[in-house]
Amino acid sequence: MKKFLFLLLVLGMILAWGSELRAETKPSLAILPFFIERGEDPGRGAICPICKRVYSRGEILPGSKNTLTRLLQQKMEAIGTFKVLPIEKMEEALSHWDKKQFEEKLIPSSLQLGKELNVDFIIVGFLFRFEERIGSPIGVEKPASAGFDIHLFRLRDGIEVWQGKFDETQRPLSENLFKIGSFFRRKASWLTAEELASVGMDEMLKRLPGPKELEE
Repeated sequence: MKKFLFLLLVLGMILAWGSELRAETKPSLAILPFFIERGEDPGRGAICPICKRVYSRGEILPGSKNTLTRLLQQKMEAIGTFKVLPIEKMEEALSHWDKKQFEEKLIPSSLQLGKELNVDFIIVGFLFRFEERIGSPIGVEKPASAGFDIHLFRLRDGIEVWQGKFDETQRPLSENLFKIGSFFRRKASWLTAEELASVGMDEMLKRLPGPKELEE
């Protein structure tokens, strides 16, 4: 009996060690706070500095970039593909950088920061629109609207390995019956801007490749 209990104890220790080892071998990821891109020309919209996609211009609520950053941080941690750097460490690292460096040389500065943080990947995101609904879950005068994208870079070679995009103003089901699945994923109700962004981010991250694909 003692031998059996001893074997169970050893097996438990091996499994725990293996779990810790797997956690340690996950690629590490840093998430930069979202950058706000309003667009200089009202007629052209807002343009992503990296992929050059054009997004409709709109209101950007105060604090919304922090809301998006927090949502992305939580969702990437929940997915479990990466060992995600805590927000506090990113904020501390950024406090030593000049904002102008990011404005003038966004990608080189982001990659350099990632190397200083000793991570394997870094996410750079842009917020173009974040408009709150006017109304309630059952009826609105104006629906919520959000536009943002994220870009995932691999630090060892500086290559962008994946990008995701969300650009939507919520519409009633009667306007597009082909999107009935999307309608019910949005709780069949009028969402707040944060809820719309959260649902959109979930759909975006479903297309995120696995660790092996990201390393190739």
